[in-house]
Amino acid sequence: MRATYTFDVFATLDGYGSYGPEGDWGGYWGKQGPELLQHRLAQYEQAQRMVFGANTFRDFARMLGSSADLSDVDAWGLRMRDLPATVLSTTLAGPFDWPNATVVSGDPVEVVGRLKQESDLPLRSHGSLTLNWALMAAGLVDVVQVTVFPVISGRSGVDRIFEGAADFDLELIGSRTLDGRTQELLYRPSLH
Repeated sequence: MRATYTFDVFATLDGYGSYGPEGDWGGYWGKQGPELLQHRLAQYEQAQRMVFGANTFRDFARMLGSSADLSDVDAWGLRMRDLPATVLSTTLAGPFDWPNATVVSGDPVEVVGRLKQESDLPLRSHGSLTLNWALMAAGLVDVVQVTVFPVISGRSGVDRIFEGAADFDLELIGSRTLDGRTQELLYRPSLH
């Protein structure tokens, strides 16, 4: 396959991808630092195509669309919005408040398989948990990039990043500590 596909996701140490309404963590659980933000911007400044499921795209469009208040948005988020994006959905219809977004319906495994064959750009998905579990199970995810923030959100945590996914073996292919507290882990997944 031609293009690589990276599943990029944020998590707490106990594996949650977000926090509930009672949680007062704020974005990144309040742990983003300058090194993390510079590193994220460098990753998103590279030419690539974003791939989103419908729910994640709706959330990002609400937060990052051109009509949203962007005064508190980090530079990497703005850059992500400007990258070409493929949105996998059978329910969404444009126009969208998001430049360069194209909705494609159909079986996500077939669509991403075709994208990997045809794209001259690497593919990246931030979030879109259910979509990426299916793509991992089909062997289409080359890299799982988990950024682990130094918090445990046992009471307020929502959306465990791998709850409901198949079983996978992970080969560690890279790691980095950012701001002395946040871990970025890169894995090559294979179905167990």
